[in-house]
Amino acid sequence: MTKADQKFIKQLQQKKYRKLHKAFVVEGLKSISDFLKAGFTPLHIYSTTILDEQLYSDFERITNRELRQISFLKHPHNALAVFKMKPVAGKITSADFILALDNLQDPGNLGTIIRTADWFGIRQIVCSKDTVDCYNPKVVQATMGALANVSVIYTDLAVFLQETAKPVYGTFLQGDNIYKTVFPAQAVVVIGNEGNGIRPEIESLISRQITIPKSSSAMAESLNASVAAAVVMNEFFRQKF
Repeated sequence: MTKADQKFIKQLQQKKYRKLHKAFVVEGLKSISDFLKAGFTPLHIYSTTILDEQLYSDFERITNRELRQISFLKHPHNALAVFKMKPVAGKITSADFILALDNLQDPGNLGTIIRTADWFGIRQIVCSKDTVDCYNPKVVQATMGALANVSVIYTDLAVFLQETAKPVYGTFLQGDNIYKTVFPAQAVVVIGNEGNGIRPEIESLISRQITIPKSSSAMAESLNASVAAAVVMNEFFRQKF
């Protein structure tokens, strides 16, 4: 591994370089394998162990010290790969359920939401343009490989909500009880920012406000955004099936 390789990988920690090179980092053999199976093209694969060359073509054996130098993790796994980004689909899916994210900022939240979406078979998530980058290394790590199966589209969320024919639901602290809400066959559900919730300009485009009721003895002021998204996805698909 050359100094130039190390510098290139370190640059991919920043969004501007990921965008420039159209590349991102994946760590851990399982996640690397998931991206390979999903058809992503590897630019480099580095491993501290010998890999099956039929599965991991053109990998480079490196030392644990070298892996620590290029890894974004405090405790690196035994492999790291750089993949080319796939072209983003220009058209938003017509799937029955669309999850829309308004200005989510926490990489762990987005990663967990992507992983949960994959579990429920959701293949596309719509995000406002200021939502955290799905190729952020912390997001990729939190998805545990699920990003290979879920397309994340960044768009003008207000325009999308204005143009969709589906009813638009939004999660709020006050609203209709989600467990007493009968979801239609198709719907868009908006999850808001971790600290500020859904912005007023997006709120005005929402057909119905829903809430996840809390226990009368609960001390927490709100649910984590990824937990709220998981509850909403679960309830929609529970009713569907």
